[in-house]
Amino acid sequence: MSPIFRKKAPQAPGDRLVTLVRKPGCHLCDDAQAVVERVCADLGVPWEQKDITQDRQLYDQYWEQIPVVLVDGAQHTFWRVQEERLRKALAGR
Repeated sequence: MSPIFRKKAPQAPGDRLVTLVRKPGCHLCDDAQAVVERVCADLGVPWEQKDITQDRQLYDQYWEQIPVVLVDGAQHTFWRVQEERLRKALAGR
């Protein structure tokens, strides 16, 4: 019997979560936050920020890549956030 594969239904914007992993005093992090805030506000998507200096696991995983943007817990991008790419990811396109 062959397995049945189902395409995952796109999530509604309110069902998503964007996480910005950053550190204090990081100008790239400030730039990334401005993009995340704007996109999430426009789409009604909640977002959070995490300080890499306060979380050893995040530090070990991302210290060379900050700022890092996660979408639903999966890495979306790092260093520079492209607004259109983030919008498309959150819209499910």
